[in-house]
Amino acid sequence: MTNTYKVGDVVSGIVTGIQPYGAFVSLDETTQGLVHISEITYGYVKEVSEFLTVAQAVKVKVLEVDMDAGKISLSIRELQEKPLMPKKEDRPRKSLQARVDENDEEGFNTLKEKLADWIKQSIE
Repeated sequence: MTNTYKVGDVVSGIVTGIQPYGAFVSLDETTQGLVHISEITYGYVKEVSEFLTVAQAVKVKVLEVDMDAGKISLSIRELQEKPLMPKKEDRPRKSLQARVDENDEEGFNTLKEKLADWIKQSIE
């Protein structure tokens, strides 16, 4: 590691390799770090290659520096705006009865209608 990188630094780099667990990013001629798959973006990432390609220029944030092991953990996600999650109270809630009433016409007879059928069947 020729340059000294500190936790919190935002640096530019070039993607040099893609693995199932993340992407390696070259920070300078002799230093590279890893962007773990969980640090690529918010949400679920199934394939790293859907978000990054080799030789792509990226901005990354330094999450951790392990000088003894020569490892640097990086994040692209930390530089993105966190998506807003809708609050539960923002969504209109339907009562259970309202949801049943919506599906009631889809093939379910009411108990009142079925009762008349059952009485007829028991008499016969």
